[in-house]
Order: sequence, then structure tokens, then C-alpha cells
Amino acid sequence: MTDNARSQPTRFRSPSRFGLLSGRLKFVAVALCAVALLGAACSDGDDEPAATPPPAPAPVAAEPEPPPAPPAEPEAAPEPPPPAPAEPEPAPPAPAPAEPAAGEPIRVGSILDETGPLNIYGTPMVDATRLAIDHINASGGLLGRPLELVEVDSKSDQNEYISGAERLASMDLAVVQGGITSASREAIRPVFDDAEMLYFYNVLYEGGVCDINTFVTGTVPTQQVEPLLRWAVEHIGPRVYVLAADYNYGQISADWAEEYAPTVGAEILATDFFPLDVSEFGTTLSAIQDADPDVIFSFLVGGAHISFYSQFAASGLAEEMTIVSTTFGVGNEHIALEPAAQENLYVAYSYYQELDTPENAAFVAAWQDAYGSDYPYITDLAVDTWDGWHMWAEAVERAGTTDREAVIAELQRGATFVSPRGLVVMDGAAHHVTVPIRIAVTDGANGFEMIRTYEAVGPEFEQQQCDLVNNPDVNQQFTP
Repeated sequence: MTDNARSQPTRFRSPSRFGLLSGRLKFVAVALCAVALLGAACSDGDDEPAATPPPAPAPVAAEPEPPPAPPAEPEAAPEPPPPAPAEPEPAPPAPAPAEPAAGEPIRVGSILDETGPLNIYGTPMVDATRLAIDHINASGGLLGRPLELVEVDSKSDQNEYISGAERLASMDLAVVQGGITSASREAIRPVFDDAEMLYFYNVLYEGGVCDINTFVTGTVPTQQVEPLLRWAVEHIGPRVYVLAADYNYGQISADWAEEYAPTVGAEILATDFFPLDVSEFGTTLSAIQDADPDVIFSFLVGGAHISFYSQFAASGLAEEMTIVSTTFGVGNEHIALEPAAQENLYVAYSYYQELDTPENAAFVAAWQDAYGSDYPYITDLAVDTWDGWHMWAEAVERAGTTDREAVIAELQRGATFVSPRGLVVMDGAAHHVTVPIRIAVTDGANGFEMIRTYEAVGPEFEQQQCDLVNNPDVNQQFTP
């Protein structure tokens, strides 16, 4: 259908008691509990190691009193008036703070959803963080010093995110990495900016953040939405119904689907938004049946939204249309759901545990050695997190310091890292990465089968909009 013949797509917004991410999110399927509780418990705020205060400067010794003048000799000339008292000598300046001694830990911070409904994403990221810190320390640490991790569990609560970020920002930390949802990122990013603390966001997202202090190792729509939508049109059909989480990730990602539709030959029939606590999709399934799309494009997020896939399979619509998604699997949905509820479902990520490379084989072996061979699945977000810690560590080694500005300068020179997902290249101006992108389909055995690989896919939109080398004061999120 030509652009002129297309009818305007319908955009719906399902009602809820909750706002964007405020309030308590409901937890779902019992099947998720095993996945959600896999990570080891992290320390709470009371257990965080206190920052060690710098040593106080040594007190300046007092000058000795001058000796008294000798008595006048008898029958001498009249005694001259006593000399004016000498001006006291200025105290010596306080010594400059000493460089940390070799072996003194470098403290770093992490803030993730280890508990709460969104720990379906957070648990593998917490595990990846701890494994990365252990791996770096086992390799000698950085600059001859071990890393000491300060962890905050945000508990899938926006208020916990903000208070946790403020607590981390008050500490003497070299970097903070964390945040999962885009709403959480936008809540804590200004806190770290104000504290001039380096921040890594290691999650696929809706794209466009341009901030001198922020680096992103996750994928963006030009790397994920566009390739998946193009592939779906070519191999399934052009008529698309969009489902999205009702907060900034889902809203802006849906806008990207609209943006790319004309260039790939897609027709967006309707877009329906759902708050994160919604778990009932009967009305939506009826609307989908009436619209009769070829493709359902899912930007659904969180434990409650997993219910859609089982309800869709039970409706019988899977025989008539196909789901593609940019989020299914990164919360281990393919582990929690029965094979019948995820049959013939297509995704696009940079990493899959099944990837057959020497680097991934070594990584999976190390992961399973740490967490057991029965670990459910190593997600794309876990590897994004692993990459974030290692790219920062390599930049510190090259800079020879943990100083924020020096490390940023090294990252902006185009840092590279050979990751379990392949070669990862940091774009110095955009602060986003170029990575391989792979389209895969569920394999019916709680995993994925890769069917198409795009090598070295760059963050094209961010590269066009964001040049932090020449314009370091820009701090905004660009949208389509």
C-alpha cells in the first residue's frame, strides 16, 4: 500500500491505576520466581563500606620564643629603645593529598533491580556485574589496585532508584553502572551528572541520549527496531500491529516503528500501550483479531506483560499471525513460558547464549563455573553489562588513572572490546557502541536459533545527532 492510501493508525492507551513507573509493580507467574531469585543477595545501604576520610594535615610546630636581650653594661650609653617585635613567619602550606597507595581498592558502584518485579532483567545483570568485578580482580585489578564493588538494590522502585543514586553519588566512586528501565535511567542520570560521576547504562533502549558523562553499551532502534521490522516485512508480511509498554521506552520505540515503516514497506495498523502492571489482554486480543495483521510487534516489558504471550497462544491467533519483539527473552520469558506459548517468535539482539565462538565458549564456561551449569540462560543484557565494566576498565588502564575526564577522553578515542557477542566499538562522539545484530527464532527448547547476522551495525541516529567531542555541553535525549 502506498503512503497516500494508508489510513491513519490508531493509538490506544489502556487504563491503569499507576503512572509511568510510579507505584508498586505486580509480580506475575510463579514460574518466574526461580528465575528472579537466582542472584546472590546484595548488600543494603547499612552494610556499604564507609568512605575513608583523608588524613588530617599534621599540626604546624610553634616558632620558639626569641631569647631575652642581655642586660646593659654599667655606665654605658643610654639604652636604645627596644626593637619592634618580629613578624611571625607564615605557616607552611598543607601538603597535597597523597595518591592512593598501591593495593588500596578502587571503589565502584552498581544500582540494579536485584529484587522486585523487574528483577527478571536485573538478576542476570547483577550476576554479570559481580562476575566482571571478580574477573578484573583476578587479572590483577586496575593500576595495581583491586576493585571494591558497592551495590544498591533498587527493588524495582523509582524512589529507591533516586535515593540509591544519591547515596552512591555522595561516595568516592570511580564509576557507577546500572539502571534498567528508561524511566529509572532518566531518574538517576541527572544525579550522577550533578555529582560529575561517570555513568554507564548497559541496556537496550529507545535511543537518543547525548550526555558527556553517560556511556551506553546497549542497542538502540537503528540497530534493533529497523532490522527486525524490515526482516518481518520481507519474510512475514507488511501489516503490523504494535503493542508497547506505557512509559518512555515503549512510547518512543513505537514512534520509531512509525518512523521506519515507510522505509521498509510496513503499514502500522494500530498501536496499543499498556502500563507495566497490566496482565489481562482479552480486549486487545479481540482488537488484534479484528485488525488481522501479519505481524504483532511487541515492545512489552516486565513480568506482568509476559501474560500476553500465553493468552495469545491460547486464543489461536498464532496460526494466523506472528509475533516479533525487541524485548522477549531478555527477561528470560522463553524460560518461564511453556514452548507452546512462544512458538515461532522472532527477536533481534546482539547476544545469545548459543553463539558459537571461542570468546563466548570461554565466557559461558566461566559463568557456569561461577553460577552453576543449570543457570537458566545468559541474556543479552547480562553481556551488555559485562562489556560496560570491561570497556571502562580498559580505558582506566590506558589513561593510567581513574580520573573521570581522563577516562572519558580514552573512551572517546574509540575504545574497542572483544566481547562474547563479538567486536564492540565505542563511538567516541556519540557514546554508543557498534555491535553485531542477530535475528533469531525461539527453538522450542527454551533457547533461540540464529537465522540472520548483520555485522558491525552502528548507532546511526545517535551518530547523526550527538557529537560530544566537539559539543561536550549538550545534554538531552533526541527523539524521532
